[in-house]
Parts: sequence; structure tokens; C-alpha cells
Amino acid sequence: MSRLGDASSISFAEVRLWHRPLMVMVAGMSVLVVVAGFGLLVDGRELMRQSIWAKPLKFGVSFVIYGATLAWLLPKLRRARRTIWTLGTAFAVAGLVDVGFIAVQAARGTYSHFNTNTDPFNQVGQQVFSSGVIGLFGVSLIIAIMLLFQRVGDAALTWALRAGIGLAVLGMALASFWVGWAATEPRTVEDAYGNPVSLVGQHGVGAPDGGGMPITNWSTVGGDLRVPHFIGLHSIQVFVLAVLALTALTARIGWLRGERVRAQLIGVVILGYTALFAITAWQALRGQSLVHPDAATWTALAVSVVVTALWAAQAVSVARRSEGRSAGG
Repeated sequence: MSRLGDASSISFAEVRLWHRPLMVMVAGMSVLVVVAGFGLLVDGRELMRQSIWAKPLKFGVSFVIYGATLAWLLPKLRRARRTIWTLGTAFAVAGLVDVGFIAVQAARGTYSHFNTNTDPFNQVGQQVFSSGVIGLFGVSLIIAIMLLFQRVGDAALTWALRAGIGLAVLGMALASFWVGWAATEPRTVEDAYGNPVSLVGQHGVGAPDGGGMPITNWSTVGGDLRVPHFIGLHSIQVFVLAVLALTALTARIGWLRGERVRAQLIGVVILGYTALFAITAWQALRGQSLVHPDAATWTALAVSVVVTALWAAQAVSVARRSEGRSAGG
């Protein structure tokens, strides 16, 4: 049975060894989640028919999850420790600055993203915000590259982390489309007080932002690049949970005890999840809502499911036959 690089059982003593600046960021984001959750209940101000506190809440939750994952992961990388520590600190600072700006803009009753109003606070804030986005992407990209040359735990966990960080970087890269490919002509909307705000760029493709699904606010009438962004950003958590699940099952399923078998099954999970990421990105870029897939999207999903299922079945079959031969020998 593999040790998973100590990922399967996390004690308080181990948490103390996690990257401290990232854990400070996680603590700050946790406070924001509480404040934003309270704001949802008591503050009736809205932007595009959604509470001003919805965006800070979503960003806070997302950074708590992603930040805690990095805080656990980075101390496990054995090479270039000082560089790794610096990268984690840079991510923590950039995250606090960026999400802090989002929260402040929400408290002001105005937009953090795509806001081109000329008041001094917004102009300076937008420059800092843009620099932070680039910093978050750059740090994640460097960590993804460094993971290619380091092993963390067994093969299954190592590949889960590599693929997870890689997809997270791709998900972040889609952010460039929000102000590039998907950008539209400037449009004027109202802030929470009815004042005009000029926006350049949007999350949607083929339809303006606003009036989307509950909670996520993803568009129901056009493409929305936030869908693949979300899927990519949190892939690492999905993959690590899959590794933990397989490891837990080794106590009952003998053929899962081989490291190679678990690595192959994690490869199946990575394949299926990456296909989902690619399909939702393709769907969004075609201006198609997640909830209104066309025949081409359904076909791509069906092919992905069939291929993934066949690969999984083959891996399981080979593993069970191998166990049978070992038992009979």
C-alpha cells in the first residue's frame, strides 16, 4: 500500500508545516467568506440583479480551497525549497491584493472586473488588480513546470498533482480571453446606487454578463468562460480526492494495491476531467450556454464518456487478471 506522500492522514502537527504565508492568505479569505456571507443576508444592494457580496464570497471560497491545497503541496517539494517558498509567498500576496480589491469594490457598490471609470481609486486599483492576476498566473505556471521534475508520494499522487496544477494554469489562462477575444464594445451599466459605470470586456461570449444561473451567475443564454475556468482551477482537488479514494479502497480491494494500477486509474480520471474542461471551453467559445448544449457538444461528451469508460474497464480487467495469476501462482 502506498503512502500517498502523507496525503491520506493530515494531523495538526503536519498542518503546522504547511506554507505559512499561504495559510495567512487562507485565514484572510476565510474571514472574507464570513463577512460576505453576512453581507448577502443584510445588504440589499445589487449589481446586475445579484448581491454585491456574491462575487467576494465566491472568490473567497475558491481561494480558501486553492490556497490550502498549495500550502499543503509546496513544502513537499524537495528541490529548490527557497524558490518554492518565495513563489508561495508571492501567490499569497497577489491573492490577498486581488481579492481584497474585489471586496473593496463590492463594499463601494461597484464593479471590480472590466471597470474603466476614471475615478482615481478605480484607475489605480485596476492597475494593481491586473498585475496581481498576471502574478497569480505566473506563479502557478512556474510551480506546474517545477512539478514536472519532482515526485510527490507515489505515481498516482504525482500525476494527479501535475495534471491538476497544469489544468489550473490553463483555467487561469482563459482569463486572458475575458478582456481579449471575448471583449465587446464599451457598455454602460449602473452601480448599486444607479450611477453609470463603463465596462470593457466580459465573461460571456455572445451575450452580456448578468442574469445568469443562481449562485454561479454563469450565462444561460450564451457562452461563459467562467465555466471552464472554474473546472480547470479546481481540478487538483478533484484529482487528489480521487487518489485518496483509491487508497482507501486498497484495504478491501486487493487488485488496487499495485501502484501502477492506481496510477492508471488516476490517468483515467485525468483523461475524463480534461475532456470535460476542453468541451466546456469549446462550448463557451462558440457562444453556447452550458445548459443548452447542441448536438456537437452532446456528441463530444458521449465520445469522451465512452473512451474514458473503456480505458477504465481495460485497466481494471488487466489488474484483476494479474491478481488472479499471482494468487494462483
